[in-house]
Amino acid sequence: MYRFVNVRFAYRVDGKGYTVTSAESVRNNRVSLEIKENTETFGVTVRSKSEIEIMKISAEFEYVFSPDDRIFLNGYQSWTDSTELPADGKVRGIDHIPAAVTDRYSFRAYGDYGFTKYSRKKGHIHGFSYGYVKHSDGIFDFIGSLGEDKGFTCIRANTEKNTVTVEKDCRGLYTRGDYEGLSLYIGSGSEDEVFGAYFAWLGIAPTEEEPVFGYTSWYRHYQDINERCLLNDLEGLKNCEVKADIFQIDDGYQTAVGDWLSIDMSKFPNGIKPVISRIKEDGFTPGLWLAPFVCEEKSEMFSGHPEWLLRDENGEPVRAGSNWSGAYALDIYNEDFRAYLKEVFRTVTEEWGFGLLKLDFLYAACILPRRDKTRGLIMADGMELLRELSGTAKILGCGVPIASAFGKVDYCRIGTDVTPEWNDKTYMQLMHRERPSSRNSILNSVFRRQLNGRAFVNDPDVFMLRDTDTTMTQEQRRCLAEVNALCGGVLFNSDDMNEYGESQKKMLDDMMKLRGARVLAAEYIGSELVLSIELDGRNIIKAYKM
Repeated sequence: MYRFVNVRFAYRVDGKGYTVTSAESVRNNRVSLEIKENTETFGVTVRSKSEIEIMKISAEFEYVFSPDDRIFLNGYQSWTDSTELPADGKVRGIDHIPAAVTDRYSFRAYGDYGFTKYSRKKGHIHGFSYGYVKHSDGIFDFIGSLGEDKGFTCIRANTEKNTVTVEKDCRGLYTRGDYEGLSLYIGSGSEDEVFGAYFAWLGIAPTEEEPVFGYTSWYRHYQDINERCLLNDLEGLKNCEVKADIFQIDDGYQTAVGDWLSIDMSKFPNGIKPVISRIKEDGFTPGLWLAPFVCEEKSEMFSGHPEWLLRDENGEPVRAGSNWSGAYALDIYNEDFRAYLKEVFRTVTEEWGFGLLKLDFLYAACILPRRDKTRGLIMADGMELLRELSGTAKILGCGVPIASAFGKVDYCRIGTDVTPEWNDKTYMQLMHRERPSSRNSILNSVFRRQLNGRAFVNDPDVFMLRDTDTTMTQEQRRCLAEVNALCGGVLFNSDDMNEYGESQKKMLDDMMKLRGARVLAAEYIGSELVLSIELDGRNIIKAYKM
């Protein structure tokens, strides 16, 4: 298990720096550092009598790794690759990419690259919020943050030095009074025992949401949607032998990202309401995609409301990625922008009648910390805002720092976007960790499966069974469908199901039979993924070539 060794705390007052390194509680005339260590929890609280600027809070633990250990440290946000690694594994950043490419495509915005140090050494692995070391006997040594709403928590494993270091993302935070620097659950046991205990400590009860099945337009049409093609795909879902729940309209209905109430009339000459009415008439819940915390450069919002944009210390707009005509982050604390969002959510839920909102690119809210708020605090505020604005509509979170969504959304994406290809081109595989990839999506689904039913209902992204417009083999499509069924509760399809032949219908039937199965264990070694599952009282081994 993890044996506590030391705490490092650094702060500044009037530009002068001070550092405390101690395994005991420390007090002086300005600050006190309280360290609490109990059977299952560990905490560090900073108390300051006057305003201080925090530079670092970290705790170091001794941990003796074995060569056959498997290490999982959760990736920063929904799309970040999150896989069990061997003891000599490593996590690749983007420092190998030429700066001109990184800047042009805003790779830093998607992940933790702008505020987290990456190591190129083997055995140096980092992640956020929670993680574990899994032994060959099936015992999990778990460590997880209980205070991500105070600031994100980076967990680092160094198998060379046999250490685990936990760091709070709070550099530059000005605070006075009490600040909960670290709050951790540390436990050992079976997979179910440690994850059950973690969410009990978080105070998050198991979700009451039921699994859902349905359709989303993105991977069939991308932004090229219109009334005709959606009604065609709706007919295919209606005629499907499996009872469906949701028909979700994705990106492309609006004139620009950010201008959510401006429907593209060239695609929807009758507006969007007739499509919504047909969805409801056919017995499905209508769902809608929104990216509430970003706008694109060619939007009316970008040109007409520059005061709504999030800006850096130089007053420049903050890029949130290279999507569309260029994605820019919005300031969630701007009152006029919040009023606009309130009207958007009121319109789409009350006036248009959407019952599910897929809220995407949420990480944009917390790309930059503030003087008085860490990234974790900002993201917590953003999630509370979305929950309030959504009313009774269900939320499917996506592109969100994953722990910020715990207990705050009904469904949540747990992996990157899939693609009609198994994996991307070789040069794209060298890019950022959040890039689209069906293969990466599958691995995320497997190794974040424990969140399903505990934090929310897992959305492993869509499955595609079609023969056309894809380069995936039948076995690869089967792998994607089966892993989604085994590890997730949101099963969305993105095909024209009118075109399904006997092969697709059989794969769909086989996939649906796996929904009640329980994954007992998962191993990913070399290029083979092996799942041990329990189905109808039988133990079954599923092996997939990755």
